[in-house]
Amino acid sequence: MLTQAQPATATREFTQRLSATPRGARLARRLARYHLDGWGITYDSELSDTAEAVLAELAANAATHGRVPGRDFEVRLALGADTLRIEVTDTRTELMPPETPEIPDPEGESGRGLVIVAALAGQWGVVARQVGKTVWAHLPLSEAERRIVAAGAVPAAAMPVATRRASR
Repeated sequence: MLTQAQPATATREFTQRLSATPRGARLARRLARYHLDGWGITYDSELSDTAEAVLAELAANAATHGRVPGRDFEVRLALGADTLRIEVTDTRTELMPPETPEIPDPEGESGRGLVIVAALAGQWGVVARQVGKTVWAHLPLSEAERRIVAAGAVPAAAMPVATRRASR
């Protein structure tokens, strides 16, 4: 008797290096939403909104606190069968985020980024690297999102690359 193997759900991945600037952080958010939409996670979905918020905080931290002049930061998204993993890697080794973010002073103007990440992500953490660190967050998929992933939305390799001419 012949048996047919079921294809495993492929992880969809996107990785991009960006300048460690506010502009690079903003571009990271936009690229993430673009790729998630291409993978079947629409712009108006809760997962897309949450991923944008988490990535915005991690990318802003990389551009602000993890910045080393002349070095980029890297964003990686991995959409698996039941989790979206967001990673932001910077090149600053000596500044590690706290294991448990503290709630900042209500009158303070900063310090909320990792508190937001901890509140939105199912899990988050930091991995030290030889040069720099990677801060990651896992966002669990809803049942509907799991079905979209299992159905195999458009693979990343088949997605068109967005181009835009600069206007003068």
